[in-house]
Amino acid sequence: MNAYLTADLPGTGGNYKEQADDFQVEELPLYPCSGSGEHLYLWIEKSGISTRELLGQLCKGLRIHERELGYAGLKDARARTRQMISVPDSCAERLATLKLQQATILKTERHGNKLRLGHLAGNRFNIRLHNVSAAALPRAAAILRVLEQRGVPNRFGEQRYGILGNSAQLGMLLLQGNYEGFCRELLGDPEQIRNSEWRAAATAYRAGELQRALSCLPQRMRDEQRLLRSLLDGKGYRSACFSLPRNLLRLFLSASQSELFDQLLEQRLPELDRLLDGDIAVKHVNGACFRVEVAEVEQPRVASFEISPSAPLFGPKALLAAGRPGQWEQQLLEKNGLNLDSWKLGEGLTMPGERRPLRVQLLGPAVSSDAADSLLLSFSLPKGSYATSVLHEIIK
Repeated sequence: MNAYLTADLPGTGGNYKEQADDFQVEELPLYPCSGSGEHLYLWIEKSGISTRELLGQLCKGLRIHERELGYAGLKDARARTRQMISVPDSCAERLATLKLQQATILKTERHGNKLRLGHLAGNRFNIRLHNVSAAALPRAAAILRVLEQRGVPNRFGEQRYGILGNSAQLGMLLLQGNYEGFCRELLGDPEQIRNSEWRAAATAYRAGELQRALSCLPQRMRDEQRLLRSLLDGKGYRSACFSLPRNLLRLFLSASQSELFDQLLEQRLPELDRLLDGDIAVKHVNGACFRVEVAEVEQPRVASFEISPSAPLFGPKALLAAGRPGQWEQQLLEKNGLNLDSWKLGEGLTMPGERRPLRVQLLGPAVSSDAADSLLLSFSLPKGSYATSVLHEIIK
């Protein structure tokens, strides 16, 4: 990921997430709570734990199943975050004695429906960059002005691809039916693994020593253990792959969609705010799509941020562009030996596909400095987009 929308502007350098408070995220609700209803909305601040860990604590402390919880989005563990979680009204009394680790309930409100994934307007970010260059403040301000005017590249970025950066590769191996390669990739490349036990397991697996690989794996790596047990039981590579949880396999397949989207996005840099004939444009207000016949006619709507060009998250229901954009999309599929129906796997694994805008709007950007080598950044992004896309442009 080396291309930039602001390629002509120098970056600030620096790093972030040295501690949780360096990266602060607050959900922007899609709607206000009504004040009445059968669900309690908990406004929770957490630090140093993932949303999944928070949900686990709530299930245990309130004695409910995870399916009874509602949340709008997953938040990073390496951050201080504020988000809404909904629980049934029947939990009201147990909330009084609930004790959470690394999380605090700031307030509760009532509402009529359970919170659903995606039910948020966006997120507000406050981020501290450390060890930036001497000219960082004016450089960051100049970059933010361009991003505010032209939009932020709507890439997924590194957080989408797992601790070894290979989630998309795992998805591609599934799509291509290379189940032996999938098993090898899931155990990991020893040269990329820092944990000594995991590295020993991966080394043993590549040497064909499955039992030793299983004994070396860290206890927490239950999915990899399940895969190895399936192989040790004499199951084939395909059966071993499909013994894994469906939500994990869907995560890999989704990552494959994301990586191909990111490749198409980078192909369009540095002109993400320029329509081409045959593009599929997305309306930002509601996500509706339409085919652009004459780009010049629709370009003013791009300038006002009413619409943006898009690229596909490939799948059987994804609409492909025409003209040059359509050629690029088709060529990328063919390069990887895929077609739209490749994501039609059945068994709860079909990924239907959709269009995603190539850029999103940057709202309320601000930058300041309280020390010679640090920057304080603040901005909002719509749901489904990532702060790392902004940081990529600023830090370079």
